[in-house]
Amino acid sequence: MTKSEKVTFVINTLNELYPEIPIPLDHKDPYTLLIAVLLSAQCTDVRVNQITPILFAKADNPYDMVKMSVEEIKEIIRPCGLSPMKSKGIHGLSEILIDKYNGEVPQSFEALEALPAVGHKTASVVMSQAFGVPAFPVDTHIHRLMYRWGLTNGKNVQQTEKDAKRIFPEECWNDLHLQIIWYGREYSPARGWNLEKDIITKTIGRKSVINEIKK
Repeated sequence: MTKSEKVTFVINTLNELYPEIPIPLDHKDPYTLLIAVLLSAQCTDVRVNQITPILFAKADNPYDMVKMSVEEIKEIIRPCGLSPMKSKGIHGLSEILIDKYNGEVPQSFEALEALPAVGHKTASVVMSQAFGVPAFPVDTHIHRLMYRWGLTNGKNVQQTEKDAKRIFPEECWNDLHLQIIWYGREYSPARGWNLEKDIITKTIGRKSVINEIKK
């Protein structure tokens, strides 16, 4: 297959498997999504979805969040890991949203990435899922699968994101990044991988990856 044929095969296969695409992190608006994505750094979405209802019952908007102390936030979010950094970030960004944006989440990459504890991936998820702006957030699943499929040689997520944006049509980005995440979890995990079930890798995968799994 040519690279363009591979890309078409990936898009068509994922659309068949995931015509409806659930968003992994539970949220009700851009603010709660921003907090959930921030908490998901080095933490599973399942764990985040267990913790956010407890946090949001106390504060689901920046005005209520700043009434809590950093220590109170830290105690609630401790199971998500990195709680000292994340709690400071949540409190700090909530203050900035009130002071600069009337309590609203800004709709630009630049403004989001300027917030405490908000990196490019978090900003991309919010822009994509909250505001519908084309973005291609790359997590470990996407990074792994893009390499397995021979669609990137990227040694890091930054290069993988550039390659994904270059080869996939922009109008597909927001759906694709979620579809690839779900596919990676269900069919092409890092451990316990069954190549026979992984139709995309089995069909277009990097030869060195397939040879390694067949050993």
